[in-house]
This record gives sequence, structure tokens and C-alpha cells, in this order.
Amino acid sequence: MESSTYSIISEASYRCGECPMWDVQNQTFYWSDMLAGELFSYRPASKEIQKIAQGKNVSGFTLNKNGGFVCATHQGLYLWDAVHGWRLLADSCQGQVLHCNDAAADPMGRFLFGTTFYGQTVGDDFERGRLYSVDSDGSLTILDEGFGLSNGIAFSPDQKTLYVTDTYTREIYAYDYQAATGRISNKRVVVKIPDYEGIPDGMTVDAEGFLWSALWYGYGIVRCDPDGCIERKIHIPSGQTSSVMFGGEELTDIYVTSSAEVVRHSIAPQGYDFNAPHNGRVYCIHTDIKGLPEYAADIKGGIQV
Repeated sequence: MESSTYSIISEASYRCGECPMWDVQNQTFYWSDMLAGELFSYRPASKEIQKIAQGKNVSGFTLNKNGGFVCATHQGLYLWDAVHGWRLLADSCQGQVLHCNDAAADPMGRFLFGTTFYGQTVGDDFERGRLYSVDSDGSLTILDEGFGLSNGIAFSPDQKTLYVTDTYTREIYAYDYQAATGRISNKRVVVKIPDYEGIPDGMTVDAEGFLWSALWYGYGIVRCDPDGCIERKIHIPSGQTSSVMFGGEELTDIYVTSSAEVVRHSIAPQGYDFNAPHNGRVYCIHTDIKGLPEYAADIKGGIQV
């Protein structure tokens, strides 16, 4: 694992820093403390950090073209903006509650997210989650089912491949993706993280088409080629590294979130030291690799709550 030149964006000990997001237009970085139910912003130009929202356990969110964010939360699917606050889109779908995890927007403005019902348990006896797509009018479509712990979602640079992480199985799947219709097909495993490594969590894709995954319990992030071969590992001084995203003026900075609250998952690597440093800081790694701007969702509607 290679060392990195990084800066610490925030020294705060976030219970579970998650879902980093970069706003290209406003040159602003966003993230959540998922367990504390708070959203934050950071402007590199001024070094200013602000808490901008609270009240929902946001596990994945994107910019919304209509303003504010589309948020996947533990309480369901919401819109949020500074004027209206939280507006509910849905809290269940076809008999299953929307206990959401990670999310991303697609090239046409759909909002994709997964659900999970995995807890700090041993064994396979728990409800499996789904992968959903949300259209502009707020209607939901089930894209796939059977996820143990649905996590990072990203698209290839040519928009033809959708990548989705299942942390529970330690796998990252690829699907053929039709951006015009939002349909998926040809599911296959492209990355399999060994049992002795950390477990794959949040994810993004760079301009060369390489996948970047945070390794919870892995003290770092990995870069994999489109065939799934690990090209490099970069060390982060926090055991529970949760997610990764490109940002900065040239999209050559890598923002990494981490979690301070210790989570004793049964799928942790054997011998993992749960008493190791779990500081919950937010990091920025300076690199010569260029990322891609994330897509914004285009979702309307919602019931004010």
C-alpha cells in the first residue's frame, strides 16, 4: 500500500462520515455524518465548513437540477433544499421499506440507490436489499434484488456500464447500462475483494475508467482497472474508510470520508483490530489522476415534512 500526500479537511470526529460529493459549478464539497443525521459543506477557496442540514440519516445524495439535493436516507427517499427543507418522495416500495444506502445520478438525471437490512450480525438470515431507479416524476423502478449490503454506485466514462458494490459479498458488479431507457442487463462480477482485506464501500470512477473503492476496515482506498485488477492502494490513517470522490478545480483531488464510531460487522477481516484508530476525519489526497464530474439528478415533486 502506497503512502499519500494528503490534507485533513476536517479534524472533527464524525460518527460516520459518508457520501462525499463535489459540486463543479460552485466549487463546493459536501458530505454527511450518516449516523448523526447531518449534512456539511466545505469551500476550498475559503476553507469554510458549514453544517447545512440535519434531521435525516443521509447515506447517499446527489445534486438536484431543480436545486438542493436528492437524498437516500435510512427513513426513505427525500428531496432537500434550503427553502423547503425535507420533502418525502417515498418511504416504501412494493412491500419493502426504503432503508437506503449509497446513491448516484445517471446521465439522464435519474437517481439510483440501494437498500440494505444487514446489521452487526452473524449469518445470512436477514432481508435482502434492492437496487432502485427514480424517474423525474418520483416514480420508482426496481432494477435488481438480492443485495446483502448495497453500496457504492458509479458509471463508466462512456456511460455504458453501471457499477454497483455489495459490501456483504465483497464484490463490485458491472451491468450493461442503457442511458436512454435506464435498463440494465448482463450482470457480472468485476472486482472481488479478498477475505483478508477490508470490505468495499463507497465508490467512484476516474476519467480513465478505473474504479476507486474505499475499503472499510482496510485503512485506505484502492484503484482497480475495468477488468478488476487492483492497480494501487493508497493508505488512509483511519480503519473505517467509508467513501471516495474526486473534486477540486481540475478534479485531481480525491476526497475521502471515514467513520469514528466502531462497527463490528461479522464480515470484518479475521483478526481486525476494532480498537485501532477510527478518527472519523475527512481527507483530501492530492494526485495527478483526473476524475469525472458527477451527474446531477433531475427529480421533481415531494411532500413537505
